[in-house]
Amino acid sequence: MALMRRQSLVKFDAPLCETIVDTPKPQGREVLVRIERCGLCHSDLHIQDGYADLGGGKKLDTTRGMTLPFTLGHEIAGVVDEVGPDVEAGLVGTKRAVFPWIGCGQCRDCQNGDENLCVKQRFLGVSIDGGFATHVLVPDAKYLLDYDPLPVNQAATLMCSGVTAYGALKRLVDRPRQRNLLLIGLGGVGMMGLSFAQAMFKQPITVADLSPAARDTALKNGAAVAYDPAEQDVIKRILKETEGGFDEIVDFAGNEKSMAFAVAVAARGGKIVVSGLMGGQFTLPMVQWVYKRMTVEGFMVGTLAEAHELMALARAGKIKPTPIREEPMGDVQKWIDELRAGKVVGRIVLKN
Repeated sequence: MALMRRQSLVKFDAPLCETIVDTPKPQGREVLVRIERCGLCHSDLHIQDGYADLGGGKKLDTTRGMTLPFTLGHEIAGVVDEVGPDVEAGLVGTKRAVFPWIGCGQCRDCQNGDENLCVKQRFLGVSIDGGFATHVLVPDAKYLLDYDPLPVNQAATLMCSGVTAYGALKRLVDRPRQRNLLLIGLGGVGMMGLSFAQAMFKQPITVADLSPAARDTALKNGAAVAYDPAEQDVIKRILKETEGGFDEIVDFAGNEKSMAFAVAVAARGGKIVVSGLMGGQFTLPMVQWVYKRMTVEGFMVGTLAEAHELMALARAGKIKPTPIREEPMGDVQKWIDELRAGKVVGRIVLKN
């Protein structure tokens, strides 16, 4: 039997290391995909740590139900190597991106198409083995998306940073107030958001990030204005330049400081969608919330239907590619460390 090589989590809060196992054989509607690319996501860091920061010294345990060694990675694209007996054999040899946000298939949320909300979820690289490997076993062929003629790197990143940014922005598209839009946090998801926002909204897009390199990259990729949230008196300046703040904001960072900044620069009647998972705790005076008539919505990842919508837009050439850096799969721990240190602009994609 052929062997499968994986970059595995063998101990929480410790470096990944290579493990070698027999390549699984697909059953029923399962599909075995030979991985060509897998993107590196900030969520991978939380899983490696074994917790998410809840603020105030509290932590959310992310280790429950996980068996080590475990393979991270959920932005996957590759070639179908083998299919189960209940899958059309013609799928073998085709190039596909893999939607990783897979539910149990039976609960109310799954039946409504909201598998990303399933409490018994089978998320690839989160709950079941993912893409930092030579192969991945996908539970059902319906989670494979044709990405031709897109580059394989772009196709892989659409499955997490892409569908997350797209889904978050969709929560703002139909609002009557469309005066201006601010994107906070210019990591891999934020840069995707900048690209998509230019296709989804008519107004110029403003961005904010602590990193001068990230702000410069955003300006070169379509942002109209870039703010440094740490600049002295920047909130007063923004409120003046925007005539009262932003009607629509997406916080792609999701920490205490980014949310405090978002609330401070939100216009009356504005909406903030929080998509980042950097963590911490946020409080807001009730009077300020009511006085501003502010809406705050949490959002993590999109649905399979939204993934298909996004892929159709990308295949039609309506979305500009975002900064992507390709590195060897065997160097994944090096790039986890770089991402943790804030030294990555755009998205790192690992190559087999």
